[in-house]
Amino acid sequence: MRLGVYGGSFNPPHLGHLHAAIAAARELPLDKLLLIPAGVPPHKELSEGAPDAEKRAEMTGFMAEQAALSAKITVQVSRMEIERGGKSYTVDTLRELHELYPDAELWLLMGTDMFLSFQSWRSPEEILSYAGLCAFGRSERDTEELFDTQRRYLLERWPDARIRTMILPELVEISSTELRAKLPCGEGVKFLQPQVYGYILREHLYGSKLDLKHLTPDELRFAALSHLKARRVPHVLGVETEAVRLAEKYGADVQKARIAALLHDCTKKLDLSAQLALCERSGIALDEQERTALKLLHAKTGAALARELYGADEDVCSAIRWHTTGRADMTKLEKVIYLADYIEPNRDFEGVDTLRRAVYEDLDRGLELGLRMSIEELDARGERIHPNTREAYEYIRRQHGGS
Repeated sequence: MRLGVYGGSFNPPHLGHLHAAIAAARELPLDKLLLIPAGVPPHKELSEGAPDAEKRAEMTGFMAEQAALSAKITVQVSRMEIERGGKSYTVDTLRELHELYPDAELWLLMGTDMFLSFQSWRSPEEILSYAGLCAFGRSERDTEELFDTQRRYLLERWPDARIRTMILPELVEISSTELRAKLPCGEGVKFLQPQVYGYILREHLYGSKLDLKHLTPDELRFAALSHLKARRVPHVLGVETEAVRLAEKYGADVQKARIAALLHDCTKKLDLSAQLALCERSGIALDEQERTALKLLHAKTGAALARELYGADEDVCSAIRWHTTGRADMTKLEKVIYLADYIEPNRDFEGVDTLRRAVYEDLDRGLELGLRMSIEELDARGERIHPNTREAYEYIRRQHGGS
């Protein structure tokens, strides 16, 4: 196994880090990549007011998910330096990784400045006994001559060293220091993953003081995405787009449709124990089926989080609450969110085009078809159908004369 090791303060992790990780994973190529936030960086002090190590690790997790999707390899965040305590020396980390993965071919990833100063690190010879060096630069004009000189120097001192250098295909001209200076002014967003920026907003990091209950639609979008796994982001953005279209066509409140769409899956990534704990904390009553079904739970907990954290009103919370099962006598906004979730542009299943046409011809006819398809799908998979879904279907059928 070829294992990449990419450490740093990640204060915060930005697109430069992300693109470097993806490019190195493809160039080497790697089978697995570990992103390792430093507990206490040995070469510099963390900036004043920097997020604690756990928050930096949380933000690095967003980068890991996106890198895994893009590079199509396993990417994980390791907390070994955080848990080890003291200054986070690379040699200690590689020694530990060598014990954990004795048969792995280790590659240490680093930027230009780290590569050019490598000989001054603690125990460089021992580091090279464990891992090869893969350094990435911003442009051939700026770095290739420096890279060539440093390669020659290191190989003269340590002839058995494994050294690879590469020029990043996607240039991101920003340092973490520069980025941190921009964030309190509401700038620098283009240098961050949307999820990372949303996490910064909702955790009030780097001087952010926004009131989460009074966010603009764009600010809410960032915050909402920070609750998601990377693979779910396109879906939620698709639901937002679809919900706005349907709200405009059928006269629902467009702003409320947007908010409900953005937040409808905000607790989807929580596991069962976390979902149940949130229900208990928020006083959410559950039936027997809901207690064991994540798909059902996330609608109720999502509505609670939207209300408590973002100040969503009851119309929005109700649309989130019913977006999975539906219910009898749904409001127009509830129908819009239920169907937007079903037919958003990323959905691709047998019958989706027929359902889309039906929804845009008549909202209620589309809802009837959607509920029937949901019941038939669950029945075919041998899964229990929630009573609310059956009641929703029977109600809408009666409204159309039992068709």
